[in-house]
Amino acid sequence: MLSRLDKFEAIAHALARLPQQVPAPSVEAPPSAEAPVDPFDRRNIHPDLPDKVRELFDDGHYPEATSLAFKHLEKKVQKHSGLTGKTGEALMMDAFDGNKIKLNAQMTLSEKDEQAGYRFIFAGGTRGIRNPRAHEPTIVDDPDICLDHLSFVSLLLRRLEQAGYK
Repeated sequence: MLSRLDKFEAIAHALARLPQQVPAPSVEAPPSAEAPVDPFDRRNIHPDLPDKVRELFDDGHYPEATSLAFKHLEKKVQKHSGLTGKTGEALMMDAFDGNKIKLNAQMTLSEKDEQAGYRFIFAGGTRGIRNPRAHEPTIVDDPDICLDHLSFVSLLLRRLEQAGYK
């Protein structure tokens, strides 16, 4: 009977007679065929926002990017409503009172509700999102919150465009 040492030596000699194997080349993950999607593209941020909004975002100035986007929205509402002397919540409440910026024909109850609802959405966004960032230097936002704000402004800009206000 073979001892353990004899068995080990037999295996070692058998392995030594095998052809040498070339180690397999290291396989790295192939580069992604798709380039990473920019957060502005992923969120479909409105292309008409000033370039400075994106610069502020890219530089990490999130409250400032939000504030500037709302200022852009405000300027558009002033232009289409003719209320150039008003800003903020007061501008939005007057502009969407049903006589200046009309989002629909306001013939049905549903259309009247939509007009009234957007009046408060525009005013609320200005008061609740823009104003704190424009007046409180201690507010700190993260990129996702800022992108949510920019998406919100984009929604409002698109609703204006849908109603014919370019």
